Amino acid sequence: MSRYLRTVPFLLLPAVLFLTAGLVSCSQYSTKPVSKGYHNLTAHFNAYVIARDQINQAEQIIFKARQENYNQLMPILLPVDSMGMQPVKPQIDDAIKKASIIPERHQNSKWLDDAYVLIGRARLIKQDLPNAIEVFKYVNTKGTNEDDKHTALVGLMRAYVEGNDYTNALNVAEYLRNQPLNKLNTRDFYLTKAYLHERQGEYAVAAGILDATFPMLKKGESTARLHLIAGQLYDLIGQPTKAVDHYRQVLKSRPTYDQSFYANLYAIQSNGLTGDQKRIAQSAETFENLLNDRKNVDLKDKVYFTMGLLEARSGRVDKAIKYYSQSIQAAGTNTTQVPYTYLEIGKLYFEKKSDYNHAKVYYDSALALMPKQSPDYAALLNRKKILDDFVLYKTTIQTEDSLLALSKLDAAALDRVFDKTIAQREKEDKAQAALAQQIIDQATRGGGSSMPGATNSNLQPAERWVLYNPVALSQGKQEFAVRWGNRPLEDNWRRSNKETSGAMAADNSPLNGASPANSVNPNAPLQPADATVGGIPVALNSPAATQKAQKDAMRAKVPFSKEAQAMANQRIENALYKLGKLYKFELNQPADAIPTFEQLLTRYPNTLQKPEVYYLLHLSNEQLGKTSPWKDKLLAEYPNTSYARLTGKVAAQTTDSEAQALKTYTTIYELYKANNNVEALTRADAALGSFAGSQLEDKLALLRLMLVGKVKSVDDYRQAMNEFIRDYPGSQLLPRVKEMQAAADLLTAKRK
Repeated sequence: MSRYLRTVPFLLLPAVLFLTAGLVSCSQYSTKPVSKGYHNLTAHFNAYVIARDQINQAEQIIFKARQENYNQLMPILLPVDSMGMQPVKPQIDDAIKKASIIPERHQNSKWLDDAYVLIGRARLIKQDLPNAIEVFKYVNTKGTNEDDKHTALVGLMRAYVEGNDYTNALNVAEYLRNQPLNKLNTRDFYLTKAYLHERQGEYAVAAGILDATFPMLKKGESTARLHLIAGQLYDLIGQPTKAVDHYRQVLKSRPTYDQSFYANLYAIQSNGLTGDQKRIAQSAETFENLLNDRKNVDLKDKVYFTMGLLEARSGRVDKAIKYYSQSIQAAGTNTTQVPYTYLEIGKLYFEKKSDYNHAKVYYDSALALMPKQSPDYAALLNRKKILDDFVLYKTTIQTEDSLLALSKLDAAALDRVFDKTIAQREKEDKAQAALAQQIIDQATRGGGSSMPGATNSNLQPAERWVLYNPVALSQGKQEFAVRWGNRPLEDNWRRSNKETSGAMAADNSPLNGASPANSVNPNAPLQPADATVGGIPVALNSPAATQKAQKDAMRAKVPFSKEAQAMANQRIENALYKLGKLYKFELNQPADAIPTFEQLLTRYPNTLQKPEVYYLLHLSNEQLGKTSPWKDKLLAEYPNTSYARLTGKVAAQTTDSEAQALKTYTTIYELYKANNNVEALTRADAALGSFAGSQLEDKLALLRLMLVGKVKSVDDYRQAMNEFIRDYPGSQLLPRVKEMQAAADLLTAKRK
């Protein structure tokens, strides 16, 4: 027995040696079959499969949690969003760790390239674009499998697109276009390239690439989504028939309920563009079914919006506005659709009715609710600014004209106008109070509110936003009336007497014994110590005292003095000038610009803007194809202005050679050096038109500018500098003129 036990170690020795040799041969740098087989097996099941499944699952979670904006063109691929990936960040980080095991421990594994591709995908999901790009580049450079390299290049192209580096993305796409891609890489390449062109606004190309992709896709929610996007793209490029085909394909691709709902709505909209009367006639029945379907309770605003859109496309503007208004009322607490509905109403008032005051109101509402990242936001903001200016100029003209008219009335007539205005205000206030009471009664009975944003709300009044809460709104108005009284909407509305000086207001403050705060009114408004009407003392809060305060406030605005009237006329002149330019350039309405400019010249014939107004009247009439005398008047009265040169008459008739121009310039310059400035300026004014288009034009303009500074006033000198900067933006002499302008400004500031 003892001898048997002594022989056991010798029997185990070969097995130990075999295992040791196997472990040595399993080095990750070994190329032996046993080693490679071991590392392939371990890398695949202990790292690659786990990381791949985690990334795939994370992408599915992100896709399911997406928030689609069906009011806008949807992105073909979901954009990288650092906030949207937060719920899956832990598993993405773990996937990176798992995939990193392969390059750390299994260098000789065939899964090495795949591991780097997974790391790149994970970095892309995390919006770590620089590292994702480096990983994809590494695979393309060091990889050994062509399919893996192509997969990495598709990922690289996607990373460039997300980083808005479209030039490099197109370079990668051009390379891949000539490569033999497998089916999976071909599908991903097409989708990424379509996404690239969609981001660049090349919708026709994106739609064509999507059409080539659909045969490689299986039916399902993601494919239905892509058909919906393809329909949107074809709508945008004016091919509604193809758009309808894709909307029908949505219904055949196992879509979600929202996808099928919007596919039906979009198909109706596209049918309205195709002119298919049969399908248009069927729309009314479709709308009725959609509105009556209980599943669409929270989608009725979209149905009404589509109904309005069809009416607008048919030219029935008023009916379209009616349906759009119903869409807003049906929105309830879900205001996603509302800003786009406001936008469409604003467009109708702006483009179809030319009612800019109403358009401004709806644009303001749209801008207040629209997300800043929306593609429509920037254009909407720009148009809102234009309409703000328009309303400002129109209001200025109307207000100042009304005040000037009041200044011509005698005291009795003026007092009657004030009484009528106050009575009208009181009537409007009573109407508003009655409406508020009606809203309160409806809220008390549990009825729906007619206010936008409050209709069909399931929230209790106390839970609503204050401006959508009729009870809180009415209470606020009552509290305001108790504290401040019936105050008109005007500057310094808190002060009872607008003429009261700051010192007097301080003397009458509660701190100095006037109108103390009390339990009813903890912050009593400032009031004078007493009030009289016709020499008879009256109570401070009596109707007579309130009416007197209102009349005093209105009378203070009337320009009775010549100085005040001159200032009012100056404001009207500036508003007419700016309004005419806004019509001409911003609103592209030359037919409205012409009477505005003509009114300016009629009312203010000595306006300093006369040469420019002549020129703009000439351009506006020319744009409408009309003949007008304004060009001849400009050349006759202001031949040496920049506006006369802009008409192009002199330039077209110029036959002088550059040599003759140089001779003329030299003569004027010699007069300048001889200090004969008046003669030099006269010749420069006469010659400037003939220099149009020559190489010496800006040099002569600069010489004339310096002569104006020597001969004429400071204002003329400043105007000449401004004209040079405007007329010669590409001149090499422009920096010198700007230095002259800065020096003039500095000198003026020192003198002040």
